[in-house]
Amino acid sequence: MLAIRGRQVRPLVQGGMGVGVSAHRLAGAVAREGCVGTISSVDLRRHHPDLMRETGRSRDKQAIDRANLTALDREIRAAREIAGGRGMVAVNVMRAVSQYADYVRQSCASGAEAIVVGAGLPFDLPELTAAYPEVALIPILSEARAIGLLLKKWQRKGRLPDAIVIEHPRYAGGHLGAANLNEVADERFDFAQVLPAAQRLFEQMKIAPIPLIVAGGINSPQKVREALALGAAGVQAGTPFAVAEEGDAHPDFKRVLAGARPGDIVTFMSVAGLPARAVRTPWLDRYLEKEAVLKARARARGQCTLAFDCLELCGLRDGNPRVGQFCIDHHLAAALRGDVEHGLFFRGSESVPFGASIRPVRDLTEHLLGSVRG
Repeated sequence: MLAIRGRQVRPLVQGGMGVGVSAHRLAGAVAREGCVGTISSVDLRRHHPDLMRETGRSRDKQAIDRANLTALDREIRAAREIAGGRGMVAVNVMRAVSQYADYVRQSCASGAEAIVVGAGLPFDLPELTAAYPEVALIPILSEARAIGLLLKKWQRKGRLPDAIVIEHPRYAGGHLGAANLNEVADERFDFAQVLPAAQRLFEQMKIAPIPLIVAGGINSPQKVREALALGAAGVQAGTPFAVAEEGDAHPDFKRVLAGARPGDIVTFMSVAGLPARAVRTPWLDRYLEKEAVLKARARARGQCTLAFDCLELCGLRDGNPRVGQFCIDHHLAAALRGDVEHGLFFRGSESVPFGASIRPVRDLTEHLLGSVRG
């Protein structure tokens, strides 16, 4: 079992996937199986017709932000109802989004049992959650150096992580924990290096061992066993859950992810300033063909003109020629609807356990954990 802030759960975490791919149905179903189900906090209003009627065509950032907090509250409460007191319901919040602090506070107030933060170093997470000491704090990091930096900062605040997700950029989907495309496959991210280095840090800092959860490429019982044999306390999977029957995205989204072959998957620079991995679609192919031209023409816009200011740093809005030049919210929302022509379909690099078959969460959890005891 995986121990997280006094709770015992099965050693399997469902990764947070936005926009809307992991909402209450998926997270609740995973938690119901005794594992950690994770809601992605970004732009959840898209699952709520009443909120979209109010804000779907709006450019009023404050109104959109309010709608997303309302949606987040609804999703957490619905996921916990499905879970029925089993497992844990977590919320994933990207450090890079403009509503990061609001999403964290709302998640705690609405009853999330854990806050998971990636896409940046959440040095301020202990302060943001100080009023909710029962909520588990779980940063997503990719290398020993970042783990050391965060531990030292948090130790001075009197709080340490309740677990750490170690995500390998070579295999994970979505935004990746590498500074640029050339570093995605760097061996310093290998679990065989990061896990023992993290354990040495715990010893050097004289702190109790923190559960380490490895993520990226976990798609079989053998991968689970290998991770646990290396010293991981648990594993995290994203894409295999995204294509599960209870996944919150459109059936066509699941078909695109499940049917993708290795040659269909590409790594590129996201608008958020991080490398990202996704399935080649007509839109992504068109974008990559003209990416160099778009970057050369990049100019600061001052404000978002396409959807809403979802990111603190946006290559398109800010005119940063080194990173992506597209509206990520717009294209992720298209993927959520199953729009293959215009969608951005984030995906990990490895095959999914059941191929093109769309199976229930229970089948996946039992497949991955069937040989794990304790």
